[in-house]
Amino acid sequence: MELRELRVFVAVVEEGGMSAAARRLHVSQSALSQTINTLERALGVKLLERSSTGVRATEAGTVLLTEARAVLARHEQALRTVASLSAQGGGTLRLGIPLELPPKLLTPVLGELALAYPETRVQARHLSTSAQLAALQAGELDVGLLRERPVGPEFDAMLVVRENLGVLLASHVAAELAGPEGICLEALRELQWVGFPRSGSPARWDELTSILRSHGLDLGPEPPEGQSLIAEVKLAAVTTGRAFTLAPPNWSQPIPDTVTWSPLVGHPLVRRTWVVWPASSRRRDLGHLIAAFDQPASE
Repeated sequence: MELRELRVFVAVVEEGGMSAAARRLHVSQSALSQTINTLERALGVKLLERSSTGVRATEAGTVLLTEARAVLARHEQALRTVASLSAQGGGTLRLGIPLELPPKLLTPVLGELALAYPETRVQARHLSTSAQLAALQAGELDVGLLRERPVGPEFDAMLVVRENLGVLLASHVAAELAGPEGICLEALRELQWVGFPRSGSPARWDELTSILRSHGLDLGPEPPEGQSLIAEVKLAAVTTGRAFTLAPPNWSQPIPDTVTWSPLVGHPLVRRTWVVWPASSRRRDLGHLIAAFDQPASE
């Protein structure tokens, strides 16, 4: 069980329905349903009774509700306690960020940090996941936003955003391939994937390419190591009508009229972003930054 799952469950019970909970957490109703179903399967019990008027907790759900509220409250208290005991803020907080970060993710977090620690200056660097992890290990970053979760006790990590990926295509190609629910991955078999090199995020690349190949896509040669696929490069390749690239619905870059974003049927591809920091860190300003990120992962 993850804190995110507990937070979702509590919200659904307190709001009495999936729609209200989805609005409260700023996620889709389908994502909430999937989280609850996953939680019920993991625990082996039915947590909610659903009806036309909403949902209510079962006996097992009522027990979990009490425990979940206690766990979440204890987690919040732990964050506050660690922040109060750790080193003072001030100076420079070095933050690694990937390309194509959701535009609304950092603004409120950095705003809260600036109010609480006005003397802390955030120094942001655009780096791939692999480059961020190497910089964290070398002490050259204080915190990073990574597309895969590090393994081992050296770092702590928290999921901060979950995005269903869609596809960017030349508009005339999208018009031919799109159905009422979007585009099937299989329909992209004749097109070239404009992706990122495996060296930038090996675990993420392996997961993504495995799904693409399972749908019959021939990915061709791997992009050269170190190649930076900025938005302009992706859009130029897509505009030819012979390629596609992946992007979330709220892609931060302006999309020209010659290119169309479409959802993928069934949402088979998900991009996750974790905030990662050294487990040994005792900085109060970093603790506050992590606490500000501690919101339900959005869709």
